[in-house]
Amino acid sequence: MPFREINSKMVEATLAPGQKLFSQRGAMLAYRGEVSFTPNIQGGQGGVASMIGRRVAGEATPLMTVEGSGTVMFGHGGHHIQVINLSGDTLHVEADRLLAFDGTLQQGTMFMGSQGGVMGMVRGQVTGQGLFTTTLKGHGAVAVMAHGGVIELPITPGRDVHVDPQAYVAHHGDVHNKLSTAVGWRDMVGRGSGEAFQLELSGNGAVYVQASEEKL
Repeated sequence: MPFREINSKMVEATLAPGQKLFSQRGAMLAYRGEVSFTPNIQGGQGGVASMIGRRVAGEATPLMTVEGSGTVMFGHGGHHIQVINLSGDTLHVEADRLLAFDGTLQQGTMFMGSQGGVMGMVRGQVTGQGLFTTTLKGHGAVAVMAHGGVIELPITPGRDVHVDPQAYVAHHGDVHNKLSTAVGWRDMVGRGSGEAFQLELSGNGAVYVQASEEKL
């Protein structure tokens, strides 16, 4: 189910009978047609396991199930919105950045220590993301929120991408990420000690970077 970008801060989704999507509660701005909005208590497409994962992760981002026939406009907090289309791969994104996503996508959680070991957990603390991140897998569209607009940077074998952890939004594809130190380059311009880290992404996919170091 593609999202149509109305402007940089609003998207529209078209629903047909039998289709559904999930959205962050409070993200609906307007709708046309016969559309229902119900609180989701089963953890999205991931079911109870996904719900438990989110509880363990300490997430406080409740979802709504959106069904019916019509068009729905979404936006939240005046944040910029980036639409990401998945073709069978997995998107890694923080739960509080999810505006809305296709109901066909499988939702889950990933322990940060599974990529990068101890440094993976340190990354969670540096970025304020905690020990878990949300995953969405399959074929469908995802609308994520960011500060100041988003740029998509391709990741290809042999061409790693280094990102300020606090500017990181999401990534997808067959990508490995680890936290590394960048001694000196931030200190030289007087930035905080937490920004002496870089997020290094390698493999084959893409990473989305916002034009800000501010959390949502």
